[in-house]
Amino acid sequence: MAAVAGLVRRPLEQVSGLLLRRRFHRTAPAALQVTVREAINQGMDEELERDEKVFLLGEEVAQYDGAYKVSRGLWKKYGDKRIIDTPISEMGFAGIAVGAAMAGLRPICEFMTFNFSMQAIDQVINSAAKTYYMSGGLQSVPIVFRGPNGASAGVAAQHSQCFAAWYGHCPGLKVVSPWSSEDAKGLIKSAIRDNNPVVVLENELMYGVPFELPAEAQSKDFLIPIGKAKIERQGTHITIVSHSRPVGHCLEAATVLSKEGIECEVINMRTIRPMDIETIEASVMKTNHLITVEGGWPQFGVGAEICARIMEGPAFNFLDAPAVRVTGADVPMPYAKILEDNSVPQVKDIIFAIKKTLNI
Repeated sequence: MAAVAGLVRRPLEQVSGLLLRRRFHRTAPAALQVTVREAINQGMDEELERDEKVFLLGEEVAQYDGAYKVSRGLWKKYGDKRIIDTPISEMGFAGIAVGAAMAGLRPICEFMTFNFSMQAIDQVINSAAKTYYMSGGLQSVPIVFRGPNGASAGVAAQHSQCFAAWYGHCPGLKVVSPWSSEDAKGLIKSAIRDNNPVVVLENELMYGVPFELPAEAQSKDFLIPIGKAKIERQGTHITIVSHSRPVGHCLEAATVLSKEGIECEVINMRTIRPMDIETIEASVMKTNHLITVEGGWPQFGVGAEICARIMEGPAFNFLDAPAVRVTGADVPMPYAKILEDNSVPQVKDIIFAIKKTLNI
C-alpha cells in the first residue's frame, strides 16, 4: 500500500518514466472475429437499412429469429411489414416473392434449407430466371433466394443435397456459394443489390464458424463482385478449386502437404454462375495440375463443368496430368455417421487425390 501511495504522490512525469522502465506492453487489439451467421445477418441488416424496398420473408424468419438464427434481431428492428413469417408453403411464398420483385421490390426469400426449394422450383426457374429474357429485357426480377445448402450432419438423404449444379445449370440465374464470413457478407450484399435473381447457397455447418473479418469488410459499402473467384492460398505445384465448406478442407490439406514440400494453390470459387474460369485457367497454366473438390454428386457436377471448360480452353495444353475430381459419393446421403463421413470429401481424400495427380 505504501508503494501505491508513493506512486499517487509522485508527479505524473515520474510515474510515466517508472512505467516505461518496467517495460509494460500494450496487447495488440484482437482481430474482429465474426461468424458466418453474423456476417449474413450484418449484410442483410445493412441492405434493409439502406433500401426500404428490401424485405425478408420465409418460414420462422421473424418472431423466431430464423430457424438457424440468421435473421436474429431483424424483426424487432424492422417490424412485420419487412420481416415476414410465412406459412409452410415454399411454392406459395416463393411465388409471392417473385411477384413482389416484378412489382419493383427487392425480396430476400429464405428457404429453411434448399432441399425444400424443390417445392418452389417452378417459381425459381420458370418465373424468376426466365422472365427478363422472355420480356425482351423489359421486366427484371431482383430477388435473392437464400438458405443452407449441401450436407449437414445426421439429417440423411432428403436434407443433405448440394444444389450448386442444379441451379448453376440454369441461364438467367446467378449462383453464389460463400465459404468465409467475408464471402458471406460481401456476396449477400451484392446479391441483394443485383437486378437479377441470385441464388445464395449457404452451409449450415459453417454458420457458427468464426473468421477474421478484414477492416474493409466491416464497411457498409463492402461488396464482393459476383463472378469473381478468390485465391485463398498461393502455390506452384497444383491447383485446387472448391466452393463452400470444402474450401476449408482444401486449405487443411494444403497445410499438411506444404510440410512435404508440395505447394498447393487453393481457389475459392465464391460464384458458381457465372463461373470465373479465367482465374482457374491462369492458375492451371502456372501449376500444370488441377483437382476440383465439392460436396455434391459427381455426375454433371461443378467439378465436371470446370474440367470441361479447362479441356475446351487454352489451359488444357498446360496440364501435365489428367484433372481429377473429388466429390461426394454417388449415393443418397446415408444416416449412419460412419457412412455419412465416407460420403462427403474429407481432408485425407483431397491429399490422396493430390498425390495421385502429382504421381507421388
